[in-house]
Amino acid sequence: MTEHRTDNTHPSGTRNLSKAERIRFIDQRLQALYPNPPVPLDHSDPYTLLVAVLLSAQCTDERVNQVTPALFTLADSAHTMAQVAVDDIRAIIRPCGLSPQKSKAIKRLSEILVEEHNGTVPADMAILETLPGVGHKTASVVMAQAFGVPSFPVDTHIHRLAQRWGLSRGRNVVETERDLKKVFAKERWNDLHLQIIFYGREYCTARGCDGRVCDICRTCYPNRKHPKRVNKP
Repeated sequence: MTEHRTDNTHPSGTRNLSKAERIRFIDQRLQALYPNPPVPLDHSDPYTLLVAVLLSAQCTDERVNQVTPALFTLADSAHTMAQVAVDDIRAIIRPCGLSPQKSKAIKRLSEILVEEHNGTVPADMAILETLPGVGHKTASVVMAQAFGVPSFPVDTHIHRLAQRWGLSRGRNVVETERDLKKVFAKERWNDLHLQIIFYGREYCTARGCDGRVCDICRTCYPNRKHPKRVNKP
């Protein structure tokens, strides 16, 4: 009679990790790999970070970092950017894509910061989310990296890895953010956001790993036989 297995143990003796084990391993592994993760977007203050994050929508951080020196030479504060013509902003940021929308957003959010906040970026999530071109993810990055407020910005890359690692079954980035905040300590959120991004770029890419290739995927799920299907955000 064949023995019926009720756990995840493979006949070889290996087994998939439990959720608690996955959380602990992932946390420790990422901290070991990236103990002091830098902010990948070049900036000098909350305003330049806000603009850089806005530009990074559907664009690589590398490309943004190539574009922002010229932009910030032109204007590096809300007061100076508010005086620049939209067409001049657009001419510089065109390589980042979506330049018509992004240039108008940068111009208008700069005007609003001057009109309502004396040119200063407020450390307030709700206010940031009302600014043109600034969604929840952009506001979360600014709160985390400019002001040190615990946040867990989730983009499509983090959403994908959270699914591969069995940390969330979220149908979108909002649900995935909620799930990640539940399983990791609040004081780890800001670094983990960056650590997951760096790991995803280096080891668990969209094409390079399907949930069975990288070290974290193989350690968490040694018995996974098929590519991990990810809920599209």
